[in-house]
Amino acid sequence: MSRVSIPRIDPGEPVYRADLAMGEHSARHLRRIMRLYLTTWDLLDLAPAAELALTELIANVVRHVPGRRCQTFIFRLPTGDGVRVEVADSSPAIPLAIKRDELDDGGRGLILVNAVTDDWGVIKRWDGTGKTVWFECVDRKKATGDRARFSPRPPTGPRP
Repeated sequence: MSRVSIPRIDPGEPVYRADLAMGEHSARHLRRIMRLYLTTWDLLDLAPAAELALTELIANVVRHVPGRRCQTFIFRLPTGDGVRVEVADSSPAIPLAIKRDELDDGGRGLILVNAVTDDWGVIKRWDGTGKTVWFECVDRKKATGDRARFSPRPPTGPRP
């Protein structure tokens, strides 16, 4: 399911920002950078999910954005228990999370993002010239209060 939303948390200033044309190896380089930040923040347990989600967002830019240009932002959540990643581009097309035939070559990226992150969404630019796709991963062992007890969204179905 695709959704357009306003982010729950103001992530503040990004700790990392890149404005690049994406290519074949871009996701690998961005995963390395994110892993360095996660290691520094003692959030390395989030790396598998965050890296997979970041890879899917970058793959969408490479496949669907003319010129493959985007801005990538990495934030530490203000609560210190997670990471937020944003990928902004100039394409007004809103990505959709659509279940496809299992033999299709693509189309499952946002289904994966939904499965491995704690929250995600799309923010359309007010002038219609693009969007930002974002996700958050939270380490429940480090979370406090409601974030430690509840997932932001209910499960979408049976898990394997």
